[in-house]
Amino acid sequence: MIALKKYLSLVKFSHTIFAMPFALVGFFLGIKALSKIPHIKVFEPWKLSVTQKTKLFFQGNLWIFLLVILCMVFARSAAMAFNRWLDKNFDAKNPRTSIREIPAGIIKSNSALWFVIICSLLFVICCYFINNICFFLSPVALFVVLFYSYTKRFTALCHLVLGVGLSLAPIGAYLAVTGQFALLPVLFSFTVLFWVSGFDIIYALQDEEFDKTNKLHSIPAALGKSKALLVSNVLHLLSAISILIAGLYGHFGLWYWVGVIFFCGLLIYQHLLVKPNDLSKVNVAFFTTNGIASLVFAFFVILDIFLT
Repeated sequence: MIALKKYLSLVKFSHTIFAMPFALVGFFLGIKALSKIPHIKVFEPWKLSVTQKTKLFFQGNLWIFLLVILCMVFARSAAMAFNRWLDKNFDAKNPRTSIREIPAGIIKSNSALWFVIICSLLFVICCYFINNICFFLSPVALFVVLFYSYTKRFTALCHLVLGVGLSLAPIGAYLAVTGQFALLPVLFSFTVLFWVSGFDIIYALQDEEFDKTNKLHSIPAALGKSKALLVSNVLHLLSAISILIAGLYGHFGLWYWVGVIFFCGLLIYQHLLVKPNDLSKVNVAFFTTNGIASLVFAFFVILDIFLT
């Protein structure tokens, strides 16, 4: 149990809250899409009572649902552990990160690497049991989420690469259910891409000077705090636009737009918390605000899917 806690801390398991809700959105969009295809027998939850919907969902879709959750957990755990393993020397030199598990000696470097390998294999195995397209694309998804860890060494666009990695969540979950691509989950993926890239820039403000000293690349290191926050503003504006386009294209109902108001409101709020000369609330803006934004939005989207 103690070892498990160490590894959960290593991968910041609580941060799964960012992309997981959007994976659930993609999953339920897939369920609804299948109900509109002739000759495919899936339940139509919008025609049933809430009790009937819940019962039928867990009878017919629990296996895929669990596999999607496991894929999210394993892929993200592999990516985060790999990032910690690859950056261990930089983390040891940075006062803010020197207490992390590998530089602090809580977890051995080789053990962390084995953890990455095991999580990666488990991710591929879960994809195999979902469907062929998820299985064949699993190495591509792994490459994207693992490659991010190298990008800070050569490009300030590393934040966008992280965004791309997490943006695979709604597309992947949709593919798990339907086995085919569609525009609507892609629009949600753009929402995630711009949203994550924007708040990762805010988080990176803390390491501006360290990155410059150690020749690491980031938007704050390249542009300074004020301009970096402006870039973050633009990215979050693009995220809000993407979420609006998704709502119009998907013909969502009232509950969806309630979720949009909450999500966009929290995007604005986090920018009110962080100033170029005051980074004391970066962690609140990064984790608390974005975690709530993701959960609340996904709740209202799924509610809209079930009730309309």
